[in-house]
Amino acid sequence: MNKIIVLIPHYNNINELQKSLVSINEPFDVDVMIVDDGSIVKPYLEVLKSVYKGGKIFLELLPVNQGIEKALNHGLKKIAKSDYTYIARLDCGDLNKSNKFQKQLDYLDKNPEVGLLGTWADILDEKNNLLYVLKHPTDYKTIKKKMYLNNMFIHPTIVFRKKIIQEVGVYPENYKYAEDFAYIFKIMKTFKIENYPESLLDYFIAENSISTTKRKQQVNSRIRVIWDNFYLGFYPIYGILRNSILFLLSRKTTTFLKKKTAY
Repeated sequence: MNKIIVLIPHYNNINELQKSLVSINEPFDVDVMIVDDGSIVKPYLEVLKSVYKGGKIFLELLPVNQGIEKALNHGLKKIAKSDYTYIARLDCGDLNKSNKFQKQLDYLDKNPEVGLLGTWADILDEKNNLLYVLKHPTDYKTIKKKMYLNNMFIHPTIVFRKKIIQEVGVYPENYKYAEDFAYIFKIMKTFKIENYPESLLDYFIAENSISTTKRKQQVNSRIRVIWDNFYLGFYPIYGILRNSILFLLSRKTTTFLKKKTAY
């Protein structure tokens, strides 16, 4: 039985999809499920198989573009019926470092109380220049507090146990462009969640990414997630104020600030 399958949503980005596939480099087979969200130019399974030799590839083709949350949930519902133990995420264009999954699976196997594990990441621009290393908190107690400020996980780094789907469900679809933030909020109420203290992904900030082109809608959805999980305390209040300010700032400005303050 294969332990892990990687879920990759795709939309009109075949070259970057292939780069991400090639970056999966592990000492064991890693299967991949690609969900194409109604692309104009669709990927071909045989071409993907010729690019990726690290395991099986499953390709799901949605007839029309429905949005990333729909594509992710389509994949999760398919995987829920399989015999995989772990589900990983990866986005087109982002690159795994060698043995990323081995390190995460080793940690998860040794810590059965942890339901979801992310990692740190190198943040790069489109010219491959390192901007900063994003080091989110690693321990559950700190993460639970700081999730009210911002997402404490880099979405394409996470690996989580398949049983989360049965106990928590799939991605919420009513928080446009912040489905990962909302989903992790749901998960952390039932499962312990942590970050692995090593940079194991190259994460690229692209001008056409959702976090850039849909920034205001994303921050607005993030504020709604905080309100829907609100309690009277420092972190929720500060989180609402902080994200209200971020709503007014551009992606370029926030990237500059992170670059100056990151370590």
